[in-house]
Amino acid sequence: MTPIKAALAAIESLEPGEKFTYQAIAAAHGVNRCTLSRRHKQSHVLHKAKSINQQKLNPQQELKLVEYIKMLTKRGLLSTREMIQNFASAVAKEPVGEGW
Repeated sequence: MTPIKAALAAIESLEPGEKFTYQAIAAAHGVNRCTLSRRHKQSHVLHKAKSINQQKLNPQQELKLVEYIKMLTKRGLLSTREMIQNFASAVAKEPVGEGW
């Protein structure tokens, strides 16, 4: 493992909310602090973008789905899994599977 990858792994292994400084981790692994900071921040942006791209519905479509479920509830209708799946497929303009 390269020193920069080891430093990034050290950051990722920290508990959520645990305090750290890029300077201390960079010094411990013999890497440049700026490079470590930039790579760490870039990996978070890429991870977030990847997770957004894997979603079937975008946030606006999710809101439409919630409104649909609320409308069914107001009418006293129970929303079945199949009804929600069909509506989500229509909103997404592509079929959604069982575990979407």
